[in-house]
Amino acid sequence: MKKLLVVVDMQKDFVDGSLGTPEAVEIVPGVVEKVKDAKEEETDIVFTRDTHGEDYLKTQEGRKLPVVHCVEGTPGWEIVGALKPYVEKVIDKPTFGSTQLAHFAAQRKYTDIELVGLCTDICVVSNALLLKAALPEANISVDASCCAGVTPESHKAALETMKMCQIDIL
Repeated sequence: MKKLLVVVDMQKDFVDGSLGTPEAVEIVPGVVEKVKDAKEEETDIVFTRDTHGEDYLKTQEGRKLPVVHCVEGTPGWEIVGALKPYVEKVIDKPTFGSTQLAHFAAQRKYTDIELVGLCTDICVVSNALLLKAALPEANISVDASCCAGVTPESHKAALETMKMCQIDIL
């Protein structure tokens, strides 16, 4: 059994910055515990980091979500302080889902992949579905208590979507 924990976009701008929510702040301690447990179990861990340039507002995403966030090199782009000590492998991604993450997981033939992080309804669901496409026989799960969406309602909807796509919701 080869395990991977994917920590999705636990960045300052998504937790308590320009796109932060109280629900995102609430999950930080649980995500820290999840990462600590994974380290103790010698589970591989990869962090994703939403990464935009200074031209963000001129991009398609910027036009549809005109809130500057996660600009490379800014404090909001950084992984939140409580998780920084655990960051070793990072995949920067310019959009919601990361094909690089899917290729990384497929090349290493992970059999069990768990996702936690932000936002359930955008980046977590996008990456979970890409991982399921890349590794259809892998056990892919999402810990709902360690995720938060843009709203509580969209969080629940994303969990249902993933469940329908044979992703286990913990």
